[in-house]
Amino acid sequence: MKRFLLLYASQRGQAQAIAEDISEKAVAYGFSADLHCISESHKYDLKTERAPLVVVVSTTGNGDPPDTARKFVKAIQDKTLPSDFLAHLCLELVVEPWINGLWAALAKHFLLSRGREEMNGTLTMASNASRRTDPVTPELLHIESQVGLLRLDDSRRKDAEVIEQNAVNRGQSNTLIADFEPSLIRSVPPLSQASLNIPALPPEYLQVHLEESFGQEESQAPVTSVDPVFHVPISKAVQLTMNDAIKTTLLIELDISKTDFSYQPGDAFNVICPNSDSEVQHLLQRLQLTDRREHCVILNIKADTKKKGATLPQHIPEKCSLHFLLTWCLEIRALPKKAFLRALVDHTGDGAEKRRLQELCSRQGAADYNRFVRDSRACLLDLLLAFPSCQPPLGLLLEHLPKLQPRPYSCASSSLFHPGKLHFIFNIVEFWSDTTAVALRKGVCTGWLAALVESVLQPNTHASRADGEKALAPEISISPRATNFFHLPNDPSVPIIMVGPGTGIAPFIGFLQHREKLREHHPDGHFGAMWLFFGCRHKDRDYLFREELRHFLKCGILTHLKVSFSRDAPVGEEEAPAKYVQDSIQRHSEQVARVLLQEDGHVYVCGDAKNMAKDVNDVLVEIISKEVGVEKLEAMKTLATLKEEKRYLQDIW
Repeated sequence: MKRFLLLYASQRGQAQAIAEDISEKAVAYGFSADLHCISESHKYDLKTERAPLVVVVSTTGNGDPPDTARKFVKAIQDKTLPSDFLAHLCLELVVEPWINGLWAALAKHFLLSRGREEMNGTLTMASNASRRTDPVTPELLHIESQVGLLRLDDSRRKDAEVIEQNAVNRGQSNTLIADFEPSLIRSVPPLSQASLNIPALPPEYLQVHLEESFGQEESQAPVTSVDPVFHVPISKAVQLTMNDAIKTTLLIELDISKTDFSYQPGDAFNVICPNSDSEVQHLLQRLQLTDRREHCVILNIKADTKKKGATLPQHIPEKCSLHFLLTWCLEIRALPKKAFLRALVDHTGDGAEKRRLQELCSRQGAADYNRFVRDSRACLLDLLLAFPSCQPPLGLLLEHLPKLQPRPYSCASSSLFHPGKLHFIFNIVEFWSDTTAVALRKGVCTGWLAALVESVLQPNTHASRADGEKALAPEISISPRATNFFHLPNDPSVPIIMVGPGTGIAPFIGFLQHREKLREHHPDGHFGAMWLFFGCRHKDRDYLFREELRHFLKCGILTHLKVSFSRDAPVGEEEAPAKYVQDSIQRHSEQVARVLLQEDGHVYVCGDAKNMAKDVNDVLVEIISKEVGVEKLEAMKTLATLKEEKRYLQDIW
């Protein structure tokens, strides 16, 4: 067998799953994969390696390497290494053939597209396809599926009118019409009638034994791969938003005075949180393991497993209880991957349920998987409730559920301003889960934190507790995150632009507090301008840190404050306000361009990556293009240069 070295670095298990899949498939092609986590440097040596190297690495956070890859990345970035270090594993040997193959793939795609255009319409093509005996390309299959759905919709609409009238007469209209709509548990033609290409069954490799504990103590400390971990009390909790705000935002103050935890404004840290206790209880009930919740979990590798290089999961401690395992170790809310769905098929008794699970993990069912699993944020418990005959063994869950990850939060304070304290803010995340029954769910960490501080929570007036007694402060576990670049410039005279709508304002409160203390310590120092573009929905409901920002503006720490209210309408003769932060930035394009391009300023963006950060990036490109008088591509290059120079920094999620 031809050997190659296969390394992976994974934060949430995705890259590891891909690498393991490559390793399993290699045998069929006559190859042998030497598989290792990239952190296991004692098991391989790239300086002497001569076999081909395949590396599967994910990113985490804002494009950062996974925790397991940090040591490796630091090692290969060592500037003292010779320029030809690892030249025998040159990346171009892989990249250039891939690029060469790209042109052939594109040519094939456009050839197929042209062929489709020359046919007499998609309906003719679909009818011809029904008589075709040659293999059908994936592209044609996709088009034909859409045509089939259109045809079905047309015929269904006519039939539905008759069915609806009959059903109304019987008082069953809603039930019958619903039968025509696809859902997590039901498909419609053409998928329900299609031949399926389902993935290979992942080999099972864990053997689980539940053993009575007989009262022996177990560690209640959360299991983490990060070090160090600090157990700190919550010293204050404040609701920053009004009760009628669309989202509820809380500020939590941690007392770190008795630890050596240190931070600077712009840093982030991890909160180590458990799964929802009610969801753990429901899962135990569904697995029929409630009476064994305190049993000790004993894990072994199956002697006859076909999984190559099978190892015990590192995130599962020895001799922990089943309840502790489901509460602190496994991400039970994780999105079930298709390999997991495939594994569940073989533990499902009902034929219709088995077929539906096969559809959801098949190539033909990709759209349904996206709609009813991924986009609906379905989790294991949703699947088990939706498919009652599915009875997976506990070992299967431990093989497929990833490690429960700590949740990162930005520091919202300065240690100069609040010695011995650490502030952070968050929205209580709430979303509807309609996979089986419409229900409101809270975020794993934010829901837990909100419940934890409920008894000590102060309103946004910062009033003390009515009973005048200080409630016992609960403790939480935190850990520092790797140093990032989201920090104030070393030179305080450099002007900065801060963009942070909603809870994205968190690090900038730390920036402003820090700058105020620096000015107190250096009254004759030269400090650059500080711009803040903040946004929220309503001025009177969710304007976070309003009084603090007015204070910073009044004393000259904050030189420009631009606030957008997306849901407030203009009053009387007022000019329509900027709706979003990007609109406000656009209104001040000349000043923004001057700060960035003439005064060597820095711009910081914190918040939502999907919409806000992208829109802000697009506006900055427009501003540079307009103010400098260059094409959009040249403006994009300028912005890319600012990123390389660490003058355009993002803390986005």
